[in-house]
Amino acid sequence: MEQTPAHTRVFVVDDEANIASSLATILRIHGFDARAFTEPLAALSAARFETPDLLISDVIMPVLSGIDLAIQMQRNYPKCRVLLFSGQAGNSDMLQAARDDGHNFELLSKPVHPKVLLDMIKKVST
Repeated sequence: MEQTPAHTRVFVVDDEANIASSLATILRIHGFDARAFTEPLAALSAARFETPDLLISDVIMPVLSGIDLAIQMQRNYPKCRVLLFSGQAGNSDMLQAARDDGHNFELLSKPVHPKVLLDMIKKVST
């Protein structure tokens, strides 16, 4: 069963604060319970207290990549869905390695248009 936006907790993770906060704000405007994080480890820590229904994460970040964050999030919270986004074309090797390990994550290109983001959320939520 598809959740309504108001009942969908979304973690948005990007090491660029303006991107994380902008996407979280857009999602809140559309009724989602969205939180922005600039550090992947902070998102993992917060998930222990507020498990996200959806993780939206940049791929390339310091300390922990978005792919590694997504893998850990799904390992700890199997019902958490994942959307990744990136402004760099060179992520195909990282994504392929994740696919080879059984992780099939959707990837959006930066900049992410709000309509495309909302459409993709709908796609991964069904």
